[in-house]
Amino acid sequence: MILYLLQEYHFDPATGTIIMFLWNALTNLLPIFCAFLSDSCLGRFRVIAMGTVIHLVGLVVLWLTTIIRHARPQCDTEPCANPTVPQLLILFSSLTLMALGASGIRSCTLAFTADQIYNPENPQNERTMKSFFNWYYLSVAISVTISMAFIVYIQVKAGWVVGFGISMGIVSLSAIMFFLGTSIYVKVKPNKSLLTGFAQVIVAAWKNRHLPLPPKNSDIWYFRNGSNLVQPTNKVRFLNKACIIKNREKDLDYEGRPNEPWSLCTVRQVEELKAIIKVLPIWSTGIILATTVSQQQFFIVQAGTMDRMVFGIDIPATNFALFMMLTLTMWVIVYDRILVPILPNQRILTVKLRMGIGLVISCLATLVATLVEKKRRNQAISEGFIDNPKGVVNMSAMWLVPSYCLFGLAQGFTVIGQIEFFYSQFPKTMSTVAVSLSTLNIGVGNLVGSLIIKVVKDGTRRGGRASWLASNINRGHYDYYYGLLFILNLVNLVCFLVWSRAYGSTQDIKDWDEDVDKILTSEKETNTQ
Repeated sequence: MILYLLQEYHFDPATGTIIMFLWNALTNLLPIFCAFLSDSCLGRFRVIAMGTVIHLVGLVVLWLTTIIRHARPQCDTEPCANPTVPQLLILFSSLTLMALGASGIRSCTLAFTADQIYNPENPQNERTMKSFFNWYYLSVAISVTISMAFIVYIQVKAGWVVGFGISMGIVSLSAIMFFLGTSIYVKVKPNKSLLTGFAQVIVAAWKNRHLPLPPKNSDIWYFRNGSNLVQPTNKVRFLNKACIIKNREKDLDYEGRPNEPWSLCTVRQVEELKAIIKVLPIWSTGIILATTVSQQQFFIVQAGTMDRMVFGIDIPATNFALFMMLTLTMWVIVYDRILVPILPNQRILTVKLRMGIGLVISCLATLVATLVEKKRRNQAISEGFIDNPKGVVNMSAMWLVPSYCLFGLAQGFTVIGQIEFFYSQFPKTMSTVAVSLSTLNIGVGNLVGSLIIKVVKDGTRRGGRASWLASNINRGHYDYYYGLLFILNLVNLVCFLVWSRAYGSTQDIKDWDEDVDKILTSEKETNTQ
């Protein structure tokens, strides 16, 4: 896309980069809103269906810009013409539709697929779900690898009409396959009171703020008949005041329902809001990892100044990122097929331990990146390339591979661990929100990464000095920048250790979904019949 913007719309590199950044941020920030829309109103199937159609329409519009010559600015003479307002409207409309459609798909696909697999009556259900998370994330990594290795190559070599046409064809095939299964899908009903319920808990807790908290085994907690959640947990205790029955005759009607839902909520409503609040500190530790991984474009700059010949093949600078995906792929296979069957991972490789290991590896990855760039810069200076950023130093680009591999391994531990952690800590009616938190990390990480780059670039060039992130990589100090990321990752690791300890047990609530389990089982039986 960046090449398409530069070559066909004649944007300068800075403007094109900003457009791409905003597009990526929008694509990764919108899923959390689509998730709430899914879990509280429309349901996962409808959101995926709408997202698929919208995304396909966006791709069609983008593809049409490659066919219709006047949809792009002309370049008959130098300098090339700037895009007109209608041309920009068409371009940005396609990008917006693609971002909106992708958000609907990303927010719900994992949770919706899990609904099809989830079977509480199967003794191997927990093992199956763990395996599913691993292979789902692996499928995403493989998709990215194929895109980077083949689709981009086709776009560059065969032209935009063919390249974007292939992408549109793949999405069209995907849409057809998805809709063919409409009649056999398990469709969990949305919790229409989700967002309203959150607001009611906050208001009720505030109204009852002066009430003392009753003893743990008190009988004045309000819960619905048949619910396994009959008393709240001790975490975020202030919210427990929202489910205190002050006077049964005044607070409840003849059916046992609250007369004023904004003054009295169920224990389950309280725990659903707590679930989100409790995971936020641990969720925030994924931002720095996402921020660090988003800095990979600097590795491409480095690779462009290094010897890229490997076994007689000149590897493009952008293709070294494939090592990250390959490492992630290998880790998932080893973990799921070898380690899980032989280790009692509930006691050894717990989900929080895996997230912590991933953050440790991210620290190591940035430290290795710092040392490699320091060696590359010293080599460039010793070879007289201080003012020649395009000069190729006598140092193999394979030195970058360890950092790529470590980043891939860090994602394999932390990101997959986070998805599994969020999914396990939320009721099934909120699972779309749970898995969308990981995508939200990427969006926020992009924003934070952009802010860090801006601050470092402006702050380090004062006094006439070359910025750490100068256009001339040999004049700059990218090693210092990687060192800063190492420090941030180290602080992030410490925060995770503190917040993980404060979070405590991940088994506080085991029976979220006594009603949802019945719905899933009955719907599967109906579909089978």
